[in-house]
Amino acid sequence: MVSSAIRTGLTLETFIADYGDNERYELIDGELIDMEPTGPHEQVAALIGRKLNVEIDRMAVPYFIPYRCLISLLGTSTAFRPDLVVLDETKLAQEPLWSREPVVSRGDTVKLVVEVVSTNWQNDYARKYEDYENLEIEEYWIVDYLGLGGKHYIGTPKEPTITICRLINQSYSKTLLQGSKPIESAVFPELKLSTDVLFAFGQSR
Repeated sequence: MVSSAIRTGLTLETFIADYGDNERYELIDGELIDMEPTGPHEQVAALIGRKLNVEIDRMAVPYFIPYRCLISLLGTSTAFRPDLVVLDETKLAQEPLWSREPVVSRGDTVKLVVEVVSTNWQNDYARKYEDYENLEIEEYWIVDYLGLGGKHYIGTPKEPTITICRLINQSYSKTLLQGSKPIESAVFPELKLSTDVLFAFGQSR
């Protein structure tokens, strides 16, 4: 996915009104970001979503994956549009915007958020990581199937990596998965999904 800023100075309210239903855009510090998703990027996100929906049904938990959802930081000009988010429907009554817009702003509403890394990988590894941690979102996956992230985040030589971030004592603990490894999720402990299945989308580079 290729990301670029095309408009600046937007408030959260203006962004939601003008672009809230447009899946191509998110807002970071008042900048309108055109995410321009690629085909393989969407395949990776769709595969993860399919696997997680199976687990949601099997576990019979009150979770769901919305087709469209923004994670906003109230009081800021930022609204992320994650590639995939799992919400706890029992928490939606406490969300101030949900009855009017598919927008959540409380971390305990979100069970899991997944970002599939784009060329603007700094947002996924740094900015979103920090804000999702501050919101105390329970689990965050950074799925870098092309190995685009900086060596500080995925090591050297750079290779496809999935970073699993789990909230422990209000801070994320990170586990890096490379090669062929099972994905271990605290939210979905019996998930059947391995890294090599997702990394296969990057082998045709």
